[in-house]
Amino acid sequence: MRQAEFDAKGSRIRWTEVPGAEPARVYVHGLGSMSSVYHAHIAARPELAGRRSLFVDLPGHGISDRPEHFGYTLEEHAGALAAALDAAGLTGVELIAHSMGGAVAIVLARRRPELVSRLVLAEANLDAFPPVTAASSVIASFTEDAFVHDTYARVLSSVGPLWAATMRLADPRALHRSAVGLRRGSDPTMRTILEGLTTVDRLYLQGEDSGELPGRTGLEAAGVRVVTVPGAGHNIMFDNPDVFTAVVAGRL
Repeated sequence: MRQAEFDAKGSRIRWTEVPGAEPARVYVHGLGSMSSVYHAHIAARPELAGRRSLFVDLPGHGISDRPEHFGYTLEEHAGALAAALDAAGLTGVELIAHSMGGAVAIVLARRRPELVSRLVLAEANLDAFPPVTAASSVIASFTEDAFVHDTYARVLSSVGPLWAATMRLADPRALHRSAVGLRRGSDPTMRTILEGLTTVDRLYLQGEDSGELPGRTGLEAAGVRVVTVPGAGHNIMFDNPDVFTAVVAGRL
């Protein structure tokens, strides 16, 4: 495990790491998740062997600190992720990022372009105000105090054992603020940023079971390769690890 300070008060973002050749692959999780849980089985595949791999937990999640003073916006999460990459001595990494982590990765690529050479985005949030059925919208619909003191426990009991296993390790206040930040989005939007990152290799994975990706034509016109993954929903790395691995390896 390694760590780096990401604010002026000594708060630390942490990650686990596998040594290997560079450019490094950096895995970033979604809301209420952990990178190693969602991605270690992918990085361990023979097709991906030999590359330096980092499994980063964003602030408020997993093994990272969860400061109460932190805002947990997309920009702040991106700043913390940049601190981890700087401490690891990395540039030009491949970011493999899921859901909220994908939104953070997009913001980071705009703010610190030297850090990122490739984006592999698994159902990343591209727009503000996701559907009311999205988890981030549900969490953000409550006040922070109401969520922390009441709703968090009810959400844990309703999301199912897989997500609950990592969500219960997330700080409820950080979880709520992250959901609010995700719902607010970035300025410009993550979609606009992604379409403009013409010097970065960009792939977007959409689970077949999640339906058609809104704005797919515009993304592809901007040079983003969009892959519909058969037999997969939002958690593509679990539902179809073969295709997920092939995309990360650059073989699809």
